[in-house]
Amino acid sequence: MTSFARAIATLLLALPGLAAQAASVDIQALGSDGKPLADAVVFLESPGAKAAARPLANIDIAQAERRFVQRVTVVTVGTEVHFPNRDKVRHHVYSFSPTKTFELKLYAGTPSNPVLFDKPGIAALGCNIHDNMVAWVLVVETPHFGQTDAKGVLHLDNVPPGSYRLRSWHPALPPGAPALDEALVVAAAGSHAAVKFPLAVAAP
Repeated sequence: MTSFARAIATLLLALPGLAAQAASVDIQALGSDGKPLADAVVFLESPGAKAAARPLANIDIAQAERRFVQRVTVVTVGTEVHFPNRDKVRHHVYSFSPTKTFELKLYAGTPSNPVLFDKPGIAALGCNIHDNMVAWVLVVETPHFGQTDAKGVLHLDNVPPGSYRLRSWHPALPPGAPALDEALVVAAAGSHAAVKFPLAVAAP
């Protein structure tokens, strides 16, 4: 067991007397300087989580003021994403990532066909016209995911007890860097887990 996994075990605090059918998990991401790290993507993987995951509905990644909105989007496998162009100029959105390769050639408005993200991984997005436009889609196989807030914190509710892989990623990681991976045990229904973990990214 790694020191990180041992630290997790000591931070699992059972709350007696609760009849809840699931647990909660509080996660804080820290930068390489020890400061809270915002915008880290965190997700919990397990066979049960994979079976419970469902495609998301009504997901847009818009272009406005010559940038992508949002910079990072997290979706489950099988989710269809629309790419509305809300600028007065046309965009040519593409990804050459193995997770999803596609092109939406020079267009205005909203393409009629969404893009299906059908396998897990990280897809980097760009615009063939505006080189400064960059975004990412993280495709996961779990309903237990989110992004850390300005304090580096993510709160996950309704996590069934069991063994998970806690995985995390941040857009400031080096290109091609995989999501980080550590063990996490959610002890019992009604329990609460509090986890801190470092990422090799300097907090802004």
